[in-house]
Amino acid sequence: MTTDNIQTVRKLVLSLAVLTGVLMYAFTNSQLDAADSLHEIIEWVGIVAIVICILGRTWASLYIAGCKAEPFMTEGPYSVTRNPLYFFSIFGIAGVGFQLGSALAGVIFGMLAWAVFYVTALQEERAMVARHGATFADYMASVPRFVPRPRLWRDVSTLTIMPPTILRTFGDATVLLLSVLVAEGFEQLQNIGVLPVLLRLP
Repeated sequence: MTTDNIQTVRKLVLSLAVLTGVLMYAFTNSQLDAADSLHEIIEWVGIVAIVICILGRTWASLYIAGCKAEPFMTEGPYSVTRNPLYFFSIFGIAGVGFQLGSALAGVIFGMLAWAVFYVTALQEERAMVARHGATFADYMASVPRFVPRPRLWRDVSTLTIMPPTILRTFGDATVLLLSVLVAEGFEQLQNIGVLPVLLRLP
């Protein structure tokens, strides 16, 4: 499977995940009262996680310069984790779950995101090893797949910046902030009885 095909499959899976998330927003709510301070704290933790995602993905996009596969990047955030874009995306998607005011929802969203990106990363790794051979295999052996290892950090003196790529990445991540409004909207519809609450999560 080529890198382009892998990305297409990833986008389809993520689209299904978004649809599932919207359905959860529509028919799921927190066991905590909306006025409860813990409910508010959980939502704010989610907003912070989404902001981390936006900033982290934008930072990582500065390094890949729109060329993810040829040649592959090994400096900056890519020196401490092979998939910084996926790593920060997991934060953002968990943050979307936290907008339900439920810690469990945030964990579920984050774990589902991790599972999708894990399978995608495995497919991408096979494609990259086929393309780059031992060079990429050595990179895999020394740099973790997701969780950063800061002591491995190394940087470059200059970067080739591609504004369209960076702006697109920033825009894609910023869309996650809409979950704040969507969650509040569905919560109001549930409160006035337009939508039933089928499940309450802690």
